[in-house]
Amino acid sequence: MSDFFNSGWSIFIAVATVVSLLLCLVLLAIASRRKVMAGDNSTGHVWDEDLREMNNPLPRWWVWLFIITVVFAFVYLAFYPGLGSFGGTLNWTSTGQHQKEIDKAREAMVPVYARFTAMPAEALAQEPQAMAIGERLFANNCAGCHGSDARGSKGFPNLTDTDWLYGGSHAKIAESITQGRQGNMPAMAAAVGSAEDVKNVAHYVLSLAGSPHNSIASQLGKAKFGSCAACHGADGKGNQALGAPNLTDKVWLHGWGEQAIVNIVTQGKLNVMPAQAQRMTPEQIHVLAGYVWSLSQPRSVAQK
Repeated sequence: MSDFFNSGWSIFIAVATVVSLLLCLVLLAIASRRKVMAGDNSTGHVWDEDLREMNNPLPRWWVWLFIITVVFAFVYLAFYPGLGSFGGTLNWTSTGQHQKEIDKAREAMVPVYARFTAMPAEALAQEPQAMAIGERLFANNCAGCHGSDARGSKGFPNLTDTDWLYGGSHAKIAESITQGRQGNMPAMAAAVGSAEDVKNVAHYVLSLAGSPHNSIASQLGKAKFGSCAACHGADGKGNQALGAPNLTDKVWLHGWGEQAIVNIVTQGKLNVMPAQAQRMTPEQIHVLAGYVWSLSQPRSVAQK
């Protein structure tokens, strides 16, 4: 907004607002004057032979209600924002009000979270109240990307299986929620070689996961896989320290098949999970991480 507006606009808005309110009073005063326009106190307009527009003054209750409304507007503008950049004598802002409500809610929840703070993930998973809170936190903050059932979609990891890019422990999940994650696979086509080499590598990757593939192309692609091994490992099992996916399972985050793999090798991929540290307290993240951890655990370990 600062690129398009300067202090002159603030002054213009303030002046326009005050003048508009004053003109309302002027218009009311003009409309309140009674002028006899015809001998029968009408405006002289007649419709359907006998319907006359009378020249009666405005009702007093209406006039006073109008005046009170304008006075209220001036009082409101003195206390609250409305006159350009003038913030009002109360210094009220919607952002500040929202933050106060958040702080009040968090303060009220302190005793509730206090009993969960020292609990490990296994204990949290067996605590119905903690799981209910975690489920609500997940719905409000995570479901938009990972889905209400936490099974994700293309480009958004499934949180109910055992395939974790950065590790599936309670501590690692809490770390991901707190700091966010940025997965970046650079375009590797130039490093791999020709377009045919890229296709061969795609078939080798398919073979690692036991998926249908061209065995001859796979053998040719194995020699070119060295460019990928730096992150995914020589065996293709990935590296959780880097967030490099395991290529030997049947979990395909960005699509399955030769063309999907070729596209990623050629174009690269950038995935970002925003940090949630500013949105949630450490206590909330602790409970939420426990809930997410429980989603991938057997029923005998975690309460579903």
